[in-house]
Amino acid sequence: MGWFVAARVVRRLSTVEDRLVATVSEWVAGMRPRTLPNSIVPVAVGTAVAVALDGFVWWKALLALVVSLALQMGVNFANDYSDGVKGTDTPERTGPTRLTATGLATPQQVLGAALVSFVFAALVGLALAATTSWWLLLVGAAAIAAGWYYTGGRSPYGYRGLGEVSVFVFFGVVAVVGTVFVQMGTAPWQAWVASVPVGLLSCSVLVINNLRDIPTDRETGKITLAVRLGETGTRRLYTGMLAGAYAVALAMTPWSWWVPLVLLSAPLAVRPVRRVLGGQVGRDLVLGLGETGKLQMVFGILFSVALLLG
Repeated sequence: MGWFVAARVVRRLSTVEDRLVATVSEWVAGMRPRTLPNSIVPVAVGTAVAVALDGFVWWKALLALVVSLALQMGVNFANDYSDGVKGTDTPERTGPTRLTATGLATPQQVLGAALVSFVFAALVGLALAATTSWWLLLVGAAAIAAGWYYTGGRSPYGYRGLGEVSVFVFFGVVAVVGTVFVQMGTAPWQAWVASVPVGLLSCSVLVINNLRDIPTDRETGKITLAVRLGETGTRRLYTGMLAGAYAVALAMTPWSWWVPLVLLSAPLAVRPVRRVLGGQVGRDLVLGLGETGKLQMVFGILFSVALLLG
């Protein structure tokens, strides 16, 4: 919904000379839908915890999902804009569609889409803060700032190897614990523990993405964690994050004996792990990125169901 609103607003703001050239499907591709499990899974897991603890509030769960999706889209468009204008993205770069670098849309249009997404997230978040706690405004502001300064500003932290830390915090801990908090008004230990595997899987998506981009990132001076670790270290990190997600989730078995259900998602990890440990590069890792997203989604569904049954 956020991408559609963004596209319409940007279209209206565009002049005849600076018209929107990207199609709706190209805007959707530029939104990077393979990353959306990052925003859906934490809300699902957090809501499952709230239900299990008799604190479920359906409309707050729905608003939390809307905020999470809007923030994800804002981050993706902001990343597209910032990398495009800085020249760290090029038309030949392997991976998801890049609207700015390829010229499918102007930098101003992509920036507009990012701003609309962030504003939409802020407005919906304001409703949650008004009915829960005004302290959430600070959390929301921090999330938006983190989304922008990942690749935006003069000294983006994503160019200094801190992207994974931000993803773990905001698409793991903050998203899961925040979803529980807006529904229950408290943050029980179950929410904090459940946020760890969610955060690790979100990070794994970024890690395999940055593994693919090591050659071009190194050339353009984008020093991601993958560039710092090198290919061997990054491939090990990816595998370790997947293993860690399962290990921490299974540690919650005493609270819910259904948690081992997450192991049913393990076969989906085989292909991407083989790609990563097998030394694949380029477009093969694009496939691995999609496979990681599927793993993340299925793991999240099974984990949520297990927590609900517990």
